Amino acid sequence: MDPKKMGKQMLDFYKTTFDNSFAAMMMLQEQMERMANLYWGQMANVPDEVKKGVAEWTKSYKKNCEDFKKMMDDSFKKLEAFLGEAEKAEKAKTA
Repeated sequence: MDPKKMGKQMLDFYKTTFDNSFAAMMMLQEQMERMANLYWGQMANVPDEVKKGVAEWTKSYKKNCEDFKKMMDDSFKKLEAFLGEAEKAEKAKTA
């Protein structure tokens, strides 16, 4: 098997695995957030500052997850471009 093709297949596999794992992690986080909001909403003796703090923490977590996902997507695109350039160089060399 051509090493470049195998590299592309491996990259596709890694990207798919990452995307699926990340999506599962985000679904779990969203479910836990809903449960926590339900829990905190029923607690009458919890100060509003605590609820605001939890909301800010959740917002920060989501933003960091989005930033991480964007960084990983950009890195996968760079790797795909690198493999594409290497394949073009190999074809030019053999032509």
